[in-house]
Amino acid sequence: MTRKDLVRRYKETRRPMGVYRVRNLRDGRSLVGQSVDLPSVLNRERTQLTFGGHRNEALQRDWNALGPDAFAFEILDTLEVPEGKPEYDPADDLRVLLALWLERLEPYDERGYMRRPRVPGERR
Repeated sequence: MTRKDLVRRYKETRRPMGVYRVRNLRDGRSLVGQSVDLPSVLNRERTQLTFGGHRNEALQRDWNALGPDAFAFEILDTLEVPEGKPEYDPADDLRVLLALWLERLEPYDERGYMRRPRVPGERR
């Protein structure tokens, strides 16, 4: 098998997709997200935190203060490609799945690292 074949096979291989969470084990605060490639996004989250470049400043501060052992990287839910639909676009289903988990966990304010979603017409 050539290198080109290996690259093609890798690109055709479906990676686990779904909803993930980075959870502070000390106080339970969470960052919740979605991805079409869960292993890669969890690796990216961990790498950004390790090197001090995470986009969420509060999470980065806690990581710096508490260290990596105070955090868990979790897959909350996965999404399967429907049988016989290789052209399946998971974007809408991932948004719905994320919304369900955000409603369940409410990772905002003191419970999380995320901003509460804006309500149309609401002032901040």
